[in-house]
Amino acid sequence: MNYDVSHIKDTYKQKGMRRSLVRKLVEKGISNKKVLDAIGKVPRHVFFDEIFLEHAYQDKAFPIAEGQTISQPYTVAFQTELLNISEGHNVLEIGTGSGYQCCILLEVGANVVTIEYKERLSLIAQKQLGILGYNPTYIIGDGSLGNDQYAPYDAIIVTAGAPTVPQALISQLKVGGKLVIPVGDDKVQKMLRITRVTDSKLSQEEFHNFSFVPLLGKQGWRK
Repeated sequence: MNYDVSHIKDTYKQKGMRRSLVRKLVEKGISNKKVLDAIGKVPRHVFFDEIFLEHAYQDKAFPIAEGQTISQPYTVAFQTELLNISEGHNVLEIGTGSGYQCCILLEVGANVVTIEYKERLSLIAQKQLGILGYNPTYIIGDGSLGNDQYAPYDAIIVTAGAPTVPQALISQLKVGGKLVIPVGDDKVQKMLRITRVTDSKLSQEEFHNFSFVPLLGKQGWRK
């Protein structure tokens, strides 16, 4: 795919399509205003080749480079809402991918460290987000191990399916911090929210089933 989007403008029509997408997400149960405002602001079409622009504001995932996908807007909104981010929260994103989810996290007020296993994907995302004016901290490496350098985190979001919850990510949560992660097999995962209640106590909530690309790494699906 050609990810040079400097020629793609954010037209009135595309803004209208985003408003329509936001209405669909409200109908599906998304209620956090900051999340909805972010979905309504970030131009998702810049992550698409011109020939695929008609798909940009449909509520579905779409293939990108390296066999990965740009997540379904509902999934992005659902995971972000579960994190309950406040302005200035330090958030670790596992799986930069296209960079779209990262943009949403930044728009709701997070300071984001984003890790991508595949170098090419990270470099593409860095270029795209630079064009859009976003400036998270990028890391290329094994996201299943998190990143101790910037820990502990107020929230950790995993945008790939894990076979189990990586213990490394649990250890990098602040007290009160939340980890949102899909866990299951290579086809279907259950969305979990794990909260560090105290240094030694965790709580876990389960939500809907989703289908993500696999989390690669030492504490994910080994490649």
